[in-house]
Amino acid sequence: MNITQDERAAAAIRYIEHFIGTWYKWGGDDPKGFDCSGLACEFLKFGGQIDRGGEHPYNAQMLYDKFPKVDVPKPGCLVFWSDNAGVKIVHVEIAINDEQTIGASGGGSKTLTAEDAMRNNAFIKERPIRRKTNLAGYVDPFAR
Repeated sequence: MNITQDERAAAAIRYIEHFIGTWYKWGGDDPKGFDCSGLACEFLKFGGQIDRGGEHPYNAQMLYDKFPKVDVPKPGCLVFWSDNAGVKIVHVEIAINDEQTIGASGGGSKTLTAEDAMRNNAFIKERPIRRKTNLAGYVDPFAR
């Protein structure tokens, strides 16, 4: 049975939704705590878009550079935000439709424990794409 890329993306979204509420952990790449790129890499590994081996090999900038850019997000696209200068990609989340994302956010390099995450409201959560400034763009890792 052949599975389409859209079906693969939908299955990966269902998988990643199970992590909503998991605490943010800087450098985290497993269910004990994810950072933004760690969660995106887990999503891509499940969807078969990157190799499942080892720790997450990509930061947000590398993911932005790796996949084809698109003008409008669809389910399974990655959504990116840049720094204030608009030069460097600093955050990534997963589009579940053209208006909402799931992402690990609220933390930073000092968010290393569950207590840090609770203090900063740093968890995996669903949020509107246009909630903050510096939206940099979208990529479609499931495009072929």
